[in-house]
Amino acid sequence: MRRVPSDKNGAETATPSKNRTSEVGIVLYSGAQMSAVLGLTDLFTVANRLSVERAGADARELRISHWQAENETDRFVRVFGSHPDSLPQQETSIECLILPPTVDVDPQEKQSVRDFEKWVKAQYATGTLLCSVCGGAFWLATIGLLDGRSATTHWSYAELLATRFPEIRVEKDKLIIDHGDVMTAGGVMAWIDLGLKLIDRFIGPTIMLETARFFLVDPAGREQRFYASFSPQMNHGDVPMLQVQLWLQSGNAESVTISEMAAKARLGERTFLRRFQKATGLTPTEYVQHLRVGKARASLEFTSLTINEISWSVGYENASSFRKVFQRIMGLTPRDYRRRFGVGDRQNGNSVNG
Repeated sequence: MRRVPSDKNGAETATPSKNRTSEVGIVLYSGAQMSAVLGLTDLFTVANRLSVERAGADARELRISHWQAENETDRFVRVFGSHPDSLPQQETSIECLILPPTVDVDPQEKQSVRDFEKWVKAQYATGTLLCSVCGGAFWLATIGLLDGRSATTHWSYAELLATRFPEIRVEKDKLIIDHGDVMTAGGVMAWIDLGLKLIDRFIGPTIMLETARFFLVDPAGREQRFYASFSPQMNHGDVPMLQVQLWLQSGNAESVTISEMAAKARLGERTFLRRFQKATGLTPTEYVQHLRVGKARASLEFTSLTINEISWSVGYENASSFRKVFQRIMGLTPRDYRRRFGVGDRQNGNSVNG
């Protein structure tokens, strides 16, 4: 079986494939986002060109193929190949299979799902690396290949994936989770990060970095939480807790105490703390911190306020405490967040000190 080399902890190593040509297949299943399919194809094509420019006849390349089920037989066949003159006919040549993003995480045709499951499992059994992007994780989960593993998907689908497949450890903050034989990527545009990681694996880090520069994308270091909005659970059915949530989100999170929230719910503090965490999955303190950080993000993106001023405006008298909370939730310091996402600051050409 063609498993990826691993270190002693089971993590994949950066050693590229020794074969000069590795086939990466992209599955054209119902609902797959064609923008990602074509984008991955372009990304790999440019990587091949850069590899040939550097190494000539010794270049490592990716043979890109698209796979789709035939209407008559439901058998999966290649409908596109980037190297038609050297395209092997057997499916066992696929070294990597990608399930592109989808916004339809509820496949309706059970027979198609069974055929799809059978085919993908057959590829996996021969050593094919399986990858998903965004909602594609639901297909891998349905097949059972994520059971007992950590996985990621689009942050807005994370709760649904965890609820529907409780045996999966869903880590919504991660952009890519790589188990060596199965890899999941987060949001819809995470196909870029997945594609670069595969270029690194099969061709090498130099070509990966050159490809990233060609497309003007950040080659590493991103996480989904940099982009995700706080989406609290509100359909829990606990009316007093919902009333407190709505009260907090209407602008009362900047200076609020546990006793004030408990009073709003007309409950004792101990009962309130227990019910609030059960309903929302967060303690009241954690919930308020997420709301404050959300407001701070908007100020960092669109205003020229200093970080100290923003800290005070969202309810933190101590800027150091604000920085610690912000970095824990967002994975970036306030200053780094502004550098990445500050719109007004870049447009005005101002240097804002924090």
